[in-house]
Amino acid sequence: MAEDLLQETFLRALKHGERMERATSPAAYLFGIARHIRLDVIRQRPAALTDADLEGSAAVVALEDTRLDDMRAAIQRLAEPHRETLLLRLRHELSYAEIAEVLRVPIGTVRSRLHYAVAQLRKALVSASEQERSP
Repeated sequence: MAEDLLQETFLRALKHGERMERATSPAAYLFGIARHIRLDVIRQRPAALTDADLEGSAAVVALEDTRLDDMRAAIQRLAEPHRETLLLRLRHELSYAEIAEVLRVPIGTVRSRLHYAVAQLRKALVSASEQERSP
């Protein structure tokens, strides 16, 4: 499924090549297209599609560290706009301006969402750490 979404992203980009040339950031432009395709697919088949489907079929081996599990769980509990903004920053290493372009929001909104997401993660991790220390 990930390959199909990737192919559709590039087909749409090629179809509107003039938009790509005008884009401030070609990477942000492509992420924007991919995001809209993903949202279209989710609308068509919400129960059948998960984030794991979109990340590809390769298995990722993680270190057995409860803090990593706690962090992943805390990220999943974030509201969708905050989680999406955070993942664009961390996983895809987009700049604030590129994230704003992808999400079609003002850069101030990107900053606000990232600030809130980090604050929520910090709070969740402190709470998890305190629970580990208590007998």
